[in-house]
Amino acid sequence: MNETTPVSLTSRAATYSLWQLVRYMLALGTWGFGGPVALVGYMYRDLVEQRHWISESDYKEGMALAQLMPGPLAAQLAIYLGHVHYRVRGATLVGLAFVLPSFLMVVAIGAAYSAYGGIAWMQAVFYGVGAAVIGIIAMSAYKLTTKNIGKDKLLWAIFLVSAAVTVITRSEIVWIFLGAGILVWLLRAPPKSWFGGNVNSIAAPIVAFFAFFAFDAMDWHKLGQIGAYFAYAGSFVFGSGLAIVPFLYGGVVQQYHWLNDRQFVDAVAVAMITPGPVVITTGFIGFLVAGFWGAVVAAAGTFVPCYLFTILPAPYFKKHGKRPGIVAFVDGVTAAAIGAISGAVIVIGERSITDIATAGLALTTAGVLWRFKKLPEPVVVLVAALLGLMLHP
Repeated sequence: MNETTPVSLTSRAATYSLWQLVRYMLALGTWGFGGPVALVGYMYRDLVEQRHWISESDYKEGMALAQLMPGPLAAQLAIYLGHVHYRVRGATLVGLAFVLPSFLMVVAIGAAYSAYGGIAWMQAVFYGVGAAVIGIIAMSAYKLTTKNIGKDKLLWAIFLVSAAVTVITRSEIVWIFLGAGILVWLLRAPPKSWFGGNVNSIAAPIVAFFAFFAFDAMDWHKLGQIGAYFAYAGSFVFGSGLAIVPFLYGGVVQQYHWLNDRQFVDAVAVAMITPGPVVITTGFIGFLVAGFWGAVVAAAGTFVPCYLFTILPAPYFKKHGKRPGIVAFVDGVTAAAIGAISGAVIVIGERSITDIATAGLALTTAGVLWRFKKLPEPVVVLVAALLGLMLHP
């Protein structure tokens, strides 16, 4: 079967062309502010609710897979949605379209940063944007919760436990997702035989997962070292792009001493004020360490693993996704994932809301988006950036 021919193993035939989806992801990567929670919310709103290109079940499967595999949440979901109807070619083009705009932006900012010795105005911009982003994320989390959990008491219990664990631990724990999926599976669609089934349905992601240990052992020159480290980071950090930040700090600042503390904070700020995936901060870090090719190698090292971890198990999700056990497992994982995302709103909010002005800006953003549902988020972010420049103490 041709890679570009729509397939319908578990979903209806495509009602859109591959290039329409690529253009959408290119636009989302260019204008999509708010980090992973907001980005997956935009995909749900635009592709499931409004355009009806992606079915609810395909979206939920993509969310479950993105949470189970290591790597940045939003990028993996985008890659999976590209794979739904257009397989490997769709996944590849969609993934590139989603990441490329923000990569080019951080490279440009990195060049300015290197030339002028820092970005003093960035803290003022982030002061406003960071607060507004909390409102955007909160609205996205609310919509995901109401649409996917509804009145299901079991899923609500999983949601609350996952949210609480995220708030308490300040991290997203993959065992919570796995445990939630297994719990719902055992309660609602227990297996008739513990030894039935096809072992190949789990072999591919496991083989791919352990294959990346090799990256960490290679002894290359600086670009090779950068590629190896960021491939390792992209292969073993689960959850949203924000989860990679503490991991990167340990390697980039403490282990290799590529950046100092101030430079690393600036790198995270760059990722937060640019659209697209937060984990694109790796491109900015790579630029500071080794110029343009350092940015290319760092970004590739981060995103290639998540690409493989998505396309390798995707066919098995498509083939077996309608089985009662798989459906129950996906429901459990999805509930835990949304709980973790909602908990992350609190964690991120604690860092971004520091005074009355930022609290008011976050609440105002949520209220405006609630009232004016079609208001483009980039407009909100631009206004917040201007207010940050004016109000920053």
